[in-house]
Amino acid sequence: MKQFISLHDVPDPAALVAKARALKYNPLAGQQLGKHKTLGLLFFNASLRTRMSTQRAAQNLGMEVMVMNMDKEGWQLEFDTGAVMAAGSQEHIKEAAAVVSQYCDIIGIRAFPSLVNRAEDYAEKLLTGFARYATVPVISLESATLHPLQSLADWLTIAEHSPVPRPKVVLTWAPHVKALPQSVANSFVQWLRQAPVELVVTHPGGYELAPEFGEGVPVEYDQDKALAGADFVYAKNWSAYHPYGKILGNFPDWMITKEKMALTNNGYFMHCLPVRRNVVVADAVLDSDRSLVIAQAENRIYAAQAVIATLLEK
Repeated sequence: MKQFISLHDVPDPAALVAKARALKYNPLAGQQLGKHKTLGLLFFNASLRTRMSTQRAAQNLGMEVMVMNMDKEGWQLEFDTGAVMAAGSQEHIKEAAAVVSQYCDIIGIRAFPSLVNRAEDYAEKLLTGFARYATVPVISLESATLHPLQSLADWLTIAEHSPVPRPKVVLTWAPHVKALPQSVANSFVQWLRQAPVELVVTHPGGYELAPEFGEGVPVEYDQDKALAGADFVYAKNWSAYHPYGKILGNFPDWMITKEKMALTNNGYFMHCLPVRRNVVVADAVLDSDRSLVIAQAENRIYAAQAVIATLLEK
C-alpha cells in the first residue's frame, strides 16, 4: 500500500481490518515503528474524531505530529497547470505538496466538497493534487467523495459485534437540516460490499448514490422493509447526486426511532458522528445499549493506526 485515498489503494481490505483489530488489543506493539518520523495533518475543514483519533494513532506508533488548519492558517491554493496566478490563490499545490513532503514522512488531508459543482468535487483536485506532487504517502482524512478511515473503522465495529457470520447491514438515509456530502455513504458502500455482509441501502427516491459506488447494491425505497431483520442500521444523511448537492425533501419520518429499530433483528445502531439528536435519530435509540456510535469513534484510532503502520512498514 503506497497511499490511502480509497479502497482501491488497499490490496486486502479484510487483512487491514484484522490488523486494526489486533492493534486494538496491543496498541503500543509498534511504538518503535514511527520513531523519528513525523505525520503532517492538513485540515481544510472542521474535525473532532478524525483529528484526535489520527493523532492518537500516530502517537501509539511513536510518531511526532504536526497539525495545520489550512482553511484559517494556510495560503489559498491553486490547482490548475499553467495558471496565471495574478489574483486569488497565492500558492500552487505543486510547491505546497513538495514542501510539506520535506517536513513530514506521511501527509493526511481533510477537505469537504463545495456541493456546487459535481464535476469539480468528484475530480478531487486537492487530494489527488497532493498525492501527485507529494514525495511521501498521502492519507485521506475525508475528501469530497470518500471517507475511507471511517469505513475501515465501521467494518471493524461490525466485525466485533456481528451476531452471525453474514449479518444484514442497512445503510439508511436520514433527514438533516442542511445539505451534506455523499462521502460517508459512498465510502461505506465501497468498503462494505467487500465485507462478509448482506448490504442493503434505503433512501427516498432521488437520493441515489453516484453510479460508481451504488451500482449493483440492492436499494429498497421502503425504509421499513429494508430494516426488517437487520443486524446493523447505519444512519447517515447525504444530499442528492442529481441535482447535485440539493435537498429534495426532508422526510422527517425517516428518522430512526425505537419503533424503527423494533423492526430489526435486535439490531445495533451506527452513525459516524457528529449527529443531530431527534433529527437523524431519537434519543431513545442513540442512548440505548444497542448504540455503537461511541465504539465506532474509538475504533477510528485503530483504523488510522493500521493504515499508518502499513505505510511506515513499506
